[in-house]
Amino acid sequence: MHIPSQVDMLIVGGGINGAGIARDAAGRGLSVALCEQNDFASATSSASTKLIHGGLRYLEHYEFRLVGEALAEREVLLKIAPHIAWPLRFVMPHAKGLRPGWMIRAGLLMYDRLGGKTTLPRSKGIDLLRTPYGAGLKTEFHKGYIYSDAWVDDARLVLLNLRSAAEHGASILPRTRFISARRDGGLWHAELEDTATQQRQTVRARMLVNAAGPWVSQVAGTLGHARTKASVRLVKGSHIVVPKLYEGDHAYIVQDSGKRIIFMIPYERDFTLIGTTDMVVNSISEGGAISQQELDYLCSQVSRYSAKPVTPDQVVWSYSGIRPLYDDGSEDPSAVTRDYTLVLEDGEVNVPQLSVYGGKITTYRKLAEAALDKLAPWMGGANGKWTGSEALPGGDLPPGGQAAFLPQLTQRYPDMPESLLTALMQRHGSNAIEILGDARKPADLGEHFGGRLYEREVRYLIEHEWAQEAGDILWRRTKAGLHMTPQQRDHFARYMENSRITPFSA
Repeated sequence: MHIPSQVDMLIVGGGINGAGIARDAAGRGLSVALCEQNDFASATSSASTKLIHGGLRYLEHYEFRLVGEALAEREVLLKIAPHIAWPLRFVMPHAKGLRPGWMIRAGLLMYDRLGGKTTLPRSKGIDLLRTPYGAGLKTEFHKGYIYSDAWVDDARLVLLNLRSAAEHGASILPRTRFISARRDGGLWHAELEDTATQQRQTVRARMLVNAAGPWVSQVAGTLGHARTKASVRLVKGSHIVVPKLYEGDHAYIVQDSGKRIIFMIPYERDFTLIGTTDMVVNSISEGGAISQQELDYLCSQVSRYSAKPVTPDQVVWSYSGIRPLYDDGSEDPSAVTRDYTLVLEDGEVNVPQLSVYGGKITTYRKLAEAALDKLAPWMGGANGKWTGSEALPGGDLPPGGQAAFLPQLTQRYPDMPESLLTALMQRHGSNAIEILGDARKPADLGEHFGGRLYEREVRYLIEHEWAQEAGDILWRRTKAGLHMTPQQRDHFARYMENSRITPFSA
């Protein structure tokens, strides 16, 4: 892997914030390198609830700017990434003794207005017993409300931003650990380590961006005389996936007895995604897996609403992540702001370092623009803002989005199962044609590993998306692992261990 000796900007961290900044900076004409110690999106950025939303509950904490900005970004992301993001209707059953109906209706009206001009349907009250929206709930819930937000494949959002950054000239360095950096002679001198070979190399950079997520404080501590002026609150969020609980494309948003919000979301055709929890933890090591307490909590709270009870033995997959939230002093982890804070230090010799605290996946693009605004004095004649108008790779679908593109795919590949074409479209958009190529039937795509994952797509993910290990593909670049048997997953792991496919090189 080629590591440049000098760049304008070095970014530490391959989650959504680092990827967004890399894309924006590279597209403005800066030379950029981004390093990530593991696989991209392997921590917080693949462990979200996978929503593009303003955050209805943030209105109760008076975070009107954050909600308004996020709702505006919802429209932008639906436009630039229509293959991995799409609208979703949310149904909120009214539960007696919790938030009163007038408060919910007022909050939804404000939510609609804060979003400004939108392509999505407005909110309204509904009779749950007389519409299909109540079919997944217990019959004791009569009244409800419905509103619009959107869903996104979070890990793919990261990968596509990185691909776009690479296409604009950025050097993208997976499994490359940041060791330390010091200011010297008007530049940062950063030491990076290849985690496979342990070989180290120094990269010089005019600007350094610390977008290490949960590791932001640790990275800041290695930066010589740089002083951290902010701190991070580590909040663990866990999700569970169970066999599909109800029919329909809508999601549910329900409340626990303490008025915390839990989502039930249609997921991967055959499943329901349930989450999330909010638990303050003291270290990153505590966020690796769901705890029994979290598991029992999610099952019991959803079972208060769901027509089908949910029990721990039904869980087919779970994932946990650490949210690196800016520490605003709130005692309740659910009340800690999801807004971002950017801390800029230019040092005694005018060599800038920017640290990113907090943020949410919906506003990653605005965060990137704000980061570059802060670094503008060191960017010379760089170009202006651009990421809100250029589609992410594969996002150049025809008018009508997925609904218009899928018939084109089926016409072009009439002997391919529509379920396979849909899966490829929702991962790669228009680039699905690049993967399918001249294939006419599934057998032309090479070995089928299960879960609609074929060898030709695997090669594409290795060659163009930096995949190296089985988990990179099964759980991040695709969710094929959910649809495979343990034996199929084991076989695929052996295939990846023996693979000799040349990886992406930017």
